[in-house]
Amino acid sequence: IDNHFDLRPHAITQMLDLLHPMYRQTAAYGHFGHDPFEMTVGNETFTAYSWEKTDKADELRAAAGL
Repeated sequence: IDNHFDLRPHAITQMLDLLHPMYRQTAAYGHFGHDPFEMTVGNETFTAYSWEKTDKADELRAAAGL
């Protein structure tokens, strides 16, 4: 895990793009099991449900020998 993810608090905040006002909209019906999508609030556009991305799946499978 350490080889693939920077788990320092600031790095997690950046990786998941958490500094946007999306939580009122994303809190309904649970935080998990949604597809990420682009969302605009005010003048900011960002990815909602960024923690649901699977972009590292292939890399992690390869590292695990799967």
